[in-house]
Amino acid sequence: MPNLNSTIDLDLKKFFRWWLRELEFLAPEKIRQWVSEKQGFIIVRPEADSLVLTYIARDGVYAASRPETGATANGQAEPLAVLERNASGIAQYKALRAKDERLAKASLILRLTAGQAIQKELALPAAVKENLAQVVAYELDRYTPFKAEQVYFAVKPLEGEHEPGQIRVMLVLTPKETLDALYEDIKAMGMSPLFVDYEAAPNDLEQRYDGYNLLPEGLREKTANAPRLIYTALLAGIVLLLGAALALPVWFEYQAVNALQEKIDAIEKDAKDVKALQLDIDAMVNETQLLIAEKNAAPAVVDMLNSLSTLIKDDTWLAYAQYSDGHLQIQGESPAASALIGVLEESEMFANARFVSPVTQDKVSKQERFQITVDVTQAAGLPSTQPEQEDASDQGEN
Repeated sequence: MPNLNSTIDLDLKKFFRWWLRELEFLAPEKIRQWVSEKQGFIIVRPEADSLVLTYIARDGVYAASRPETGATANGQAEPLAVLERNASGIAQYKALRAKDERLAKASLILRLTAGQAIQKELALPAAVKENLAQVVAYELDRYTPFKAEQVYFAVKPLEGEHEPGQIRVMLVLTPKETLDALYEDIKAMGMSPLFVDYEAAPNDLEQRYDGYNLLPEGLREKTANAPRLIYTALLAGIVLLLGAALALPVWFEYQAVNALQEKIDAIEKDAKDVKALQLDIDAMVNETQLLIAEKNAAPAVVDMLNSLSTLIKDDTWLAYAQYSDGHLQIQGESPAASALIGVLEESEMFANARFVSPVTQDKVSKQERFQITVDVTQAAGLPSTQPEQEDASDQGEN
């Protein structure tokens, strides 16, 4: 079932690039050769002190290259040569270009190996999508052991599932000294790379305009705009007509989804209000139940006093009684204060009776002064005093 809460992102630039590739596939080979002089790719992979060259022919549609060789799904990768990074390699490459005219018409790609670059996937807030390079450059030392001035890096957004409010991006970087040395070597051989990528995360040659490039702006090959303008002019009519035929239904669908989203947002707002009201009601019910439970958990003070009157003999009297948090504290005088501990312990309402302070002898009354604290439990089977109070009240009225 489609998720109506997801945001529809219309990337027209990406759409037209895809459409031009499809039209390029339908165009005759001679027209493609006339419009674009680039007819293939040379993949250059540095290995120790040598450069491994592989040729990939342009077969109408470019396919994704394999990391290890640069082979494509629609065409075979053809090994060319292994060149030393010295004067001998320069002479060997010049001889190779003179012998094979395809190499002069091929775009050159410098593909770094595992020892020359690193790759890392990051999760970033969606708000930084328009300024990915600046944000990553600012916090590069937090993601990698390098600072921004030490490396050349590129950031590419990744497709697929991601957390709401976040985007997944791929960070690829290489030390400046590594790439600068490689660039000087291939430049000395007469090579001018279209872009530099990493073999663990190679660019899709079919969608090379959407790929990343580790080569800094100042070192990139200046591409001619004339072939692209000619190609665009030849296909402009078809693009406009077919583009309108495809874009208008999508636009109408987009408008319909937006209208439906507005209705859903209104319903969600009402649902949130109802949920908030329900939470308030539940909170009030819980507070009421807690108060009732607290009230039921504590025995009535009248019951406690009645029990004390029943348990304590007439020769003992109380001067002070205080109940708090399940504890009853009493002070008074008695001929035998120590006997009160046992009397209180035998009661169902009281437990854990203990003296709070030492027992002293009153010099005047010759009684023992005591201060006892006892835990109060809910009395079991204790008769309620309310009917007696009501009877007493009725008798008073009579």
